[in-house]
Amino acid sequence: MPGKNIHELYDQSRRAAMWGVAVTLSLGIAKLLGGLFGHSLALLSDSVHSLGDALAAGSVVGALLWAQQPADQEHPYGHTRAEAVAGASVALLLFLSGLWVGWEALHGFNQPAEQPEWYTLVIAAVSVLLNEALYQYSSRVARRTGSSAVLAASWDQRLDAFGSLAVLVGLALAHFGGPTFQAADRLAALVVAVVITWAGGSLFWRSVQELMDRQAEPEIVEAVRREALAVAGVTGVEKLRVRKTGLEHLVDIHVEVDPEITVREGHAIGHAVKDRIVAQILTVKDVLVHIEPAEAGLTPVQPSG
Repeated sequence: MPGKNIHELYDQSRRAAMWGVAVTLSLGIAKLLGGLFGHSLALLSDSVHSLGDALAAGSVVGALLWAQQPADQEHPYGHTRAEAVAGASVALLLFLSGLWVGWEALHGFNQPAEQPEWYTLVIAAVSVLLNEALYQYSSRVARRTGSSAVLAASWDQRLDAFGSLAVLVGLALAHFGGPTFQAADRLAALVVAVVITWAGGSLFWRSVQELMDRQAEPEIVEAVRREALAVAGVTGVEKLRVRKTGLEHLVDIHVEVDPEITVREGHAIGHAVKDRIVAQILTVKDVLVHIEPAEAGLTPVQPSG
């Protein structure tokens, strides 16, 4: 990512999250009021999703600020895991909210309901448009920055758009169809419950995987390997582990060198490997290099540039 630094990536991610807070909080309040006064359980249920999205986005903003705090004695690797912790916490809340919405929809399924007011359709339609626009913006930022939290939030926004679309259809049937379609509103609420539960479960799983030090994406791993092999004196890469932590990555790499060189020469090669990887791959925060003796008969790889 030429011309950028890691602070710019954090700034971009934080701006996307702040837009998420503003839009989803506004929609959540509008849906909550519309559902209460407009007699729509589906819209009321969808407000839970939007308010959950606002909480998630707010947590991402806080986590990104916390993640940029410098390392200290108690946190020698820094505070970048705050992003994943925030994501897992909000995901669990979303999951439980989805179960509650589903129970409410099923509990009163056969009970008579009032016809939804016309303005509930307007709120649902606006929600579809705004959430889709927010998804397009947030997903572009997430791809540029590599933020798993922003990416998860962006997909949650798209799911919210789909949920609002289901609500819009249900409201239209309940409003214009009369008593025959009075159950459409609760069916739409059930759809929203499934969407919220699925989104919460998926986000929780992704966050837990990051906290468990899952190997990074193949593209990052191969980029690290390629840069290490481009250093003069490196004959191979024996082991390579890359952990994602917030927007950044931590690398543990074992490189093979000529077994006949001095300790000082091997040490210099190790530093060169670290410096090249950090310089060429923006998201790599730190590299731990271990020097291994190469097998006999191998010749050093010449640098590629």
